[in-house]
Amino acid sequence: MKKIVLMCISFFAYTYATAQETNLGSIDQQVNDNFKNATDWFVDAILAEIPITSQVGIPWVLVVLLFGASYFTIYFKGINFGNFWTSINIVRGKYDDLESSSDLEVSEAVHTIEGDQPDTVRVEGKDGEVSHFQALTAALSATVGLGNVAGVAIALSIGGAGATFWMILVGLLGMASKFVECTLGVAYREIDENGTVYGGPMYYLSKGLKEKGLTTLGKILAVIFAIMCVGGSFGGGNMFQANQAFKLFEHVTGAENSFIYGKGWLFGLVMAIFVGIVIIGGIKKIAKVTDKIVPSMVVVYVLAVITVITINYEIIPDAIYAIVNGAFSAEGVTGGIVGVMIQGFRRAAFSNEAGIGSASIAHAAVKTKYAASEGLVALLEPFIDTVVICTMTAIVLIITGQIQVGAQISDEQGVLLTAKALESGISWFPYILSLAVILFAFSSMISWSYYGYQAWSYLFGRKKYVEYIYKSIFCICVIIGSAASLTAVTDFSDAMIFSMLVPNMIGLFLLAPRVAKELKKYKQAISQNEFV
Repeated sequence: MKKIVLMCISFFAYTYATAQETNLGSIDQQVNDNFKNATDWFVDAILAEIPITSQVGIPWVLVVLLFGASYFTIYFKGINFGNFWTSINIVRGKYDDLESSSDLEVSEAVHTIEGDQPDTVRVEGKDGEVSHFQALTAALSATVGLGNVAGVAIALSIGGAGATFWMILVGLLGMASKFVECTLGVAYREIDENGTVYGGPMYYLSKGLKEKGLTTLGKILAVIFAIMCVGGSFGGGNMFQANQAFKLFEHVTGAENSFIYGKGWLFGLVMAIFVGIVIIGGIKKIAKVTDKIVPSMVVVYVLAVITVITINYEIIPDAIYAIVNGAFSAEGVTGGIVGVMIQGFRRAAFSNEAGIGSASIAHAAVKTKYAASEGLVALLEPFIDTVVICTMTAIVLIITGQIQVGAQISDEQGVLLTAKALESGISWFPYILSLAVILFAFSSMISWSYYGYQAWSYLFGRKKYVEYIYKSIFCICVIIGSAASLTAVTDFSDAMIFSMLVPNMIGLFLLAPRVAKELKKYKQAISQNEFV
């Protein structure tokens, strides 16, 4: 294991050193082409489309996500709507006194993994590492990003204003999937002697399916998920974020006239240093950063959007009519679904990542004795990320006339469209947006580093040197991502992230009854507390 990792680090260092002495562009292209030839089969298989019309198709993975979200919405009787205020109250701390209850019974499910105590969290008295709010912001930091800024512009350019309607629908349905996977993340987590939490799909797949007599299947699915999660953390959760942040920084700040123009490695080096400082501290350090960055980013962005909407308030009824009317036109239905899901969600790992399973890794670290409490907190993610932020972005783009249906635009162009829309109300906002995107990228990277490390530790163990090896490679990838345009690498990592839904969805369907038990137990605790 050590030799393999050292070889990888040596390869990255050699590639970078050689690039300084030769034509960086030619090296980028050569590496990109070779990687593309080796991985095209996997990318094509994961992103294969089910044709709707002669020109439009939907990726099969998207169909699975939509079916799963719809199924869980029905199975849990509209939990995404009926328990919305309960979720907010949990974040507010209204039910915190339930966590200090001394008469809490041990969970019905007995978890014994390699001699560990049953129900580790309760028997050993370990409650977790972060608060409900910190867990929520840590997970949101991985989802709020380019998909909310560039992805929305791309979606509307393909599907028109009607794409917004389908975006909202998917966000609302995704709340149910997020509830299920994050409840399981807490229910099956493990906590070591130092109080460090290890959780996520790797654990509820292996432990949960073992309880159902499907030990081998659970282990296989857990390993597949972990491998895909590690790959996704290096690419879409790291290199792509760094690359897009540098490109926007160059463009918006006019860096072509400064010393940093073309020096992505320098931008990446600075970013890598800050990322390294944060991720070395683990989830507690990450949570302390994200619980400040995420609310600040969201508030600044939302205030700017509200300002522009207020200035153009007379056009709001027309924008709403365009959204509703366009949603049910041929262009809105096909373009909306494909635009939002393929373009917007693909470039931001399906935006809110509901059904992918990654967020359950962050939520597993929460301080709670009730698994369902964090599942309810987690269902707020798709609402904030997609229903609120993405919708507000869409309305601004519509009322400022920045959308040209049928135009093929890139992520960078999508960000610039949003910047122009907001510039109409605040002349200096493109500079703030540039900073916001960099912070979006930074927060996404530190959260994905945690996701990737959790999967890495599941595969290779929890020794300190194993942790530092992963985090070192992760920081190196920040520099490479900023300096190189390896589109094939990011396409492959996107496909790896999408493929995480396959083992995860199998586990969610099989373990839904366990989630129902956890929900019932928590609701009973709330009822008893309110009665008293």
